[in-house]
Amino acid sequence: MKTRAPVSLPSFSFRFTFRGLFQSFVPLLVLVGVSAPAPAFATQQADGALPLETWLDWERLQDPQISPDGGSVVYERQWVDKMNDAWKTSIWIVNSDGTRPRHLLDGSSPRWSPDGSRLAFLAPDDEGNTQIFVRWMDAEGAVSQVTRLTESPSNLAWSPDGTRFSFTMRMGAEEPTARHWSLSLPKPEGATWTPGPRIIERLVYRQDRVGFLGDKYQHIFVVPADGGTPRQLTEGDFNYGVPTWEPDGGSLLFSGLIIEDADYRWQESEIYRLDAESGELSQVTTRKGPDTRPVASPDGRMIAYVGHDTTTFDYIESAVYVMNADGSNPRALTADMDRSPGALHWAPDGRGLYFDVTADGYRNIYHASLDGEVRAMSDGAQMFGLNDVSDGGTAVGMWGDAHEPGDVYAFPLDEPDRRTRLTDVNADVLAGVTLGEVEQIWSESSHDGLPIHGWVIKPPDFDASREYPLILIIHGGPHGMYNGGFNFSWQEHAANGYVVLYTNPRGSSGYGTEFGNAIQYDYPNHDFDDLMSSVDEVISRGYVDDGNMFVYGCSGGGVLTSWVVGHTDRFRAASANCPVVNWFNFPNEVDGNYLRWYADFRQFPWEDPSEHIRRSPISYVGNVTTPTMLMTGVLDLRTPMAQTEQFYQALKAQNKPTAMVRFEGEWHGTSRLPSNFLRTQLILRKWFERWGTHDDDRTAATMP
Repeated sequence: MKTRAPVSLPSFSFRFTFRGLFQSFVPLLVLVGVSAPAPAFATQQADGALPLETWLDWERLQDPQISPDGGSVVYERQWVDKMNDAWKTSIWIVNSDGTRPRHLLDGSSPRWSPDGSRLAFLAPDDEGNTQIFVRWMDAEGAVSQVTRLTESPSNLAWSPDGTRFSFTMRMGAEEPTARHWSLSLPKPEGATWTPGPRIIERLVYRQDRVGFLGDKYQHIFVVPADGGTPRQLTEGDFNYGVPTWEPDGGSLLFSGLIIEDADYRWQESEIYRLDAESGELSQVTTRKGPDTRPVASPDGRMIAYVGHDTTTFDYIESAVYVMNADGSNPRALTADMDRSPGALHWAPDGRGLYFDVTADGYRNIYHASLDGEVRAMSDGAQMFGLNDVSDGGTAVGMWGDAHEPGDVYAFPLDEPDRRTRLTDVNADVLAGVTLGEVEQIWSESSHDGLPIHGWVIKPPDFDASREYPLILIIHGGPHGMYNGGFNFSWQEHAANGYVVLYTNPRGSSGYGTEFGNAIQYDYPNHDFDDLMSSVDEVISRGYVDDGNMFVYGCSGGGVLTSWVVGHTDRFRAASANCPVVNWFNFPNEVDGNYLRWYADFRQFPWEDPSEHIRRSPISYVGNVTTPTMLMTGVLDLRTPMAQTEQFYQALKAQNKPTAMVRFEGEWHGTSRLPSNFLRTQLILRKWFERWGTHDDDRTAATMP
């Protein structure tokens, strides 16, 4: 039984002082016991509604793995360490009929040995370095440490005979500094000098949640399962993909691009075969375009993979392909489906493949035969994922829906609807809680009539005769997709009296290539019309107070939020979280391969800046009258703080109401740490409550 701890954060509030709509203000933390002025607009949490402090008792499940005989399932169970403000991970085990759920050990990434006698996993050693461990699954349950690495391993996999592991690890290649920048300085003996400069020559030199990459690349290793010295199979300044074993155990398959100018051909990848003894490398696929996620058939005669032909489209749905093991006779099995598959799992008899597809706002399980017949194995408004399959065809995956957080289920691979529930980890914290009703909505875009899918969450005590404040939430990507599954954050907003609207405007993934590519060279633009049409649809239902509407989003949602406030004043307040506001300089600031962002425009900005200027929200900052807050993590490398600062400073220069909230300890996003999730929820509503009103005589108008 969990003990619910009180949340001290709600004891804090923000006080905003102002002398009119366009007067500047300073947010101040008000200490416990010091009251702030009552806001002009406030909401009230319904009795029995979801409390925010429930988040500290919340648990998350992921990565279920079924034993080869189908009798047991292990999975990761994440919980909040309240004292250290962190998510911690343990490995649990349960019988596949749902009996005897129990804690097994602390660690992550559990993987059964081929005979089911052992379980490999990752965990920190006594010095805090991540290592590979093995637990014997007999009565004694002995645990042995396999590696003693100085870098963290990942993508752990057993060899088919159970004698070895493959894994990946970032390792340093020959350093450019050593080749070209050998410096001899007249440093006096014993002197303390400033460390030398960081010299960068790579195109891709930093990554969000990692930082500077230095001269490290991801390489493939093997190590004996009973312990020994890891052996590096790959070499050079290349990033090698996640390896999977071929059935004979003599080689591994992976996806990558092992050519000198790989970073400049970021839209391509090939499938390679790597000899597990010699490290000899051979290329299996040869077409232009991305070929990824190779999986060998049970008899080793075929390889399934995911990809698509090269294209000038910014977005395209991928397909399931198969080919002979030597790369001959490649063919698509799901090209007509026009939806992208999840992880591939061969049927035990090798006659087809199972996979899940997140499409049209939901996730379901599909089967594709080798002759290209595709059929849905499950159907419905649910989030049903396929994670692993036993030798006998029993599968395990995650299932949830609008009111059910994801839990682990076992099911026959050919009859997923006959599922058996194995976990219910949040039943205790949701006991007695009334969740808001979730309703699908469809609207037609005012631009061209394009059908736009979305959902509304209503307050738990919803009364159709009342009018409620509305929060519009915008997804990122921009090719992301909201879905009809459970969302704690939005249910908690609804619990505080808001109607919550979230939609998938043009450009969203999961609705086909044409829909996803509809924003090519035109983002943001008519996706704004899609969003506003969805808002209009909800207003037409009569239960929204259109004088008290609010909007926020992060990443691509921050882009569109900052675009929204420059093109309409219909929202009382907005929060552009982790936004991009200036496309002219954003590619020079982002992590990863910034050529990807230049490709979103017809020309480089130094050749013709007009498109970058037209599509930059900061170009319309002079139109903004909506009080607009900005929230970004100080470590963010995906949408760096400089983008937030530009919009904030432009608003402040005009003496317009704004606030900049800089989250400590956060990379991209503002809710990785449990306390920052709580702060994000509270700060958003404090901002909205400050600017909401019941006496608004403004008329919503679309601005130039």
